[in-house]
Amino acid sequence: MVRWCRARWRAGSGRGRPPVPVRLAVVTAVLVTSCVLPGGTALAAGTPGGYAFAEDARRVEGASGTTDAPLLEPGTTYRGSLPRSGTLHYRLALDAASDTYVSATAVPGEGGELTAVDGVRLSLQDAEGGICSSDTASFGAARSPRPVTAWGVRAIAPGGTRCQEAGTYYVTVERSRPKDSPPEPWDLELTAVTEPRPAHTGATHAPETWDSASPEPLTGEPERRRGGSGFARATPVGQGAWRDDIRPGQTLFYKVPVDWGRQLHAAAEIGSTDSGSGYATGALRLALHNPVRGEVADAARGYTGRQATAALAAVPPVAYANRYGTGDRVTGMRFAGDYYLVVHLAAQVADDFGPGPFPLVLRLRLEGTAQAGPGYAGESVPAGVFEVPARDRQAASADGAAGDDGTAMTALAVGGIGAGSVLLAGLGVWTALARRRAA
Repeated sequence: MVRWCRARWRAGSGRGRPPVPVRLAVVTAVLVTSCVLPGGTALAAGTPGGYAFAEDARRVEGASGTTDAPLLEPGTTYRGSLPRSGTLHYRLALDAASDTYVSATAVPGEGGELTAVDGVRLSLQDAEGGICSSDTASFGAARSPRPVTAWGVRAIAPGGTRCQEAGTYYVTVERSRPKDSPPEPWDLELTAVTEPRPAHTGATHAPETWDSASPEPLTGEPERRRGGSGFARATPVGQGAWRDDIRPGQTLFYKVPVDWGRQLHAAAEIGSTDSGSGYATGALRLALHNPVRGEVADAARGYTGRQATAALAAVPPVAYANRYGTGDRVTGMRFAGDYYLVVHLAAQVADDFGPGPFPLVLRLRLEGTAQAGPGYAGESVPAGVFEVPARDRQAASADGAAGDDGTAMTALAVGGIGAGSVLLAGLGVWTALARRRAA
């Protein structure tokens, strides 16, 4: 297109260099197009080991004690760093009516030796030091550097005796093995979310029975969809088969809109290769995180160069009463919204089978009928986090984005129109100038 335009300019003006307004128009069009086309650097998935932090994340430095702990505001994403040793403290100001969720995603560098139990630990405490909840996320058998997320909960429960009052609460974040952990600081992303109480009291026990059988896997030709490189950049996907490429050390993020009453089944497949030989432990990892980033379930498979599949164990349909159950696989499915699928390919795969990329297929199935929610008495913070927005539902469908990623198609539609308009305007200017010179 650019060569054609240049040729037309030369033919019309007799000069090798087009007029300035036309040059600016075409340069703008080319820049816009290159930024929004699938595969462009502005929308490319993260490089191996990379993580895309939320663009609006605020900088925060955790304190070494509770006295100077900075305040975390629900609905805001924060970015900081996690040192090798020491515990970071943050502060929350909570009411006596809302459930509160906080998450910490630690992103290690590519250097340093990791063990299976290295990771991040988060605890949520009341003003007296009583533990409301605690969670640890580790790197697992693959020992491959990747983002790991731990979460904490302050829940208002019927008959609860701890962490029920309004007031100041503290979040502590630390490495799970500080003495033997790599010395480099890790990047850290923090979020806090509040969930209002239902307007009317409902069931206070988790459903006793639900279908835990694995459904028949979806078949058919996968649609190409490029994964994002962080929670904030997760690519929308829905029921179906989705094709991507992944490199050793890379982590890809997708989000699935799940309504109340729907049950999600997910599996990730890595294709075979004829390059190299060997065995990589826990090479392919698939994890499911809920709308507040809490990990619900995970699965990992080794890789020998042959096709391998990591399939999540069945989780229950989304229900408010799941929070009264036991185990993350039940309690984590406590609200509707965007659930996250996080896929990681271990860095050591490159040692035996080369740098890739390797073909990846996600197969997702949503069962059950969408139901009405619990009827909240107020708004969550941020608003709408426990709902399925229409835009996400559309973007998750095959028709909503048939390209490399959900955001890319939106940008392509807008940017393509804009680039086309600019290009046509530039051609219009060229035509007018050519006619004026001819006259």
